[in-house]
Amino acid sequence: MGMLQAGIIPVTPFQQNCTVFFDPDTQEGVVVDPGGDVPLILQAIEKSGLTIKEIWLTHGHLDHAGGASELKEALGIEVVGPHQDDLPLLQRIETQAAKYGITGLRNVIPDRWLKDGDKVSFGAHEFEVYRAPGHAPGHVIYFNRAQNFAHLGDVLFNGSIGRTDLPGGNHQQLLDSIRDKVLPLGDDVGFICGHGPGSRIGDERRSNPYLQEIRAGGASGASDGTDKTM
Repeated sequence: MGMLQAGIIPVTPFQQNCTVFFDPDTQEGVVVDPGGDVPLILQAIEKSGLTIKEIWLTHGHLDHAGGASELKEALGIEVVGPHQDDLPLLQRIETQAAKYGITGLRNVIPDRWLKDGDKVSFGAHEFEVYRAPGHAPGHVIYFNRAQNFAHLGDVLFNGSIGRTDLPGGNHQQLLDSIRDKVLPLGDDVGFICGHGPGSRIGDERRSNPYLQEIRAGGASGASDGTDKTM
């Protein structure tokens, strides 16, 4: 088994970080959040010579899940996650895409829902699943304990947090998820997020202005975060 590695393919007008986790020795991997631009994703997979085992979703917003159906059909693999509370979002991807003038995105129903405490894996690489609502009701995050690495989707960003002004969003709930599910992973944990550059949990705990609300013992719920992606 090789060390877990990750490649990022920015997709959709929202520049969402479609992520490919892979093992360089076995050449197996998974795709996390194929939000769209599926031909670009397939080109990257083919160029790297990877065999993709599954598609994992962090949540049901169109820029994270809009390409999952197409990629599933192209590769003949299953879609796993998020939590079933995101079903309404997954069923409205096409409607939401039309509002943004984006074509080619499709609704998707996962082959398997995830819940807090589940585990997913490819090869010998195992990820713990934690439900972390607030940005989306059924949002999940993925944590690889062996390599101290996580994919946090749109829960926590470098210098910001996920927006909570979309349907199903809740600012206090998001802060609670960060406090209860993300920060306990440990300061040394590096992470990829749904948009922009990644970071380390400890760096965000110390410097992210939105996390100061948590350190102060709660939040008023007045803010919806600064990230205005989906």
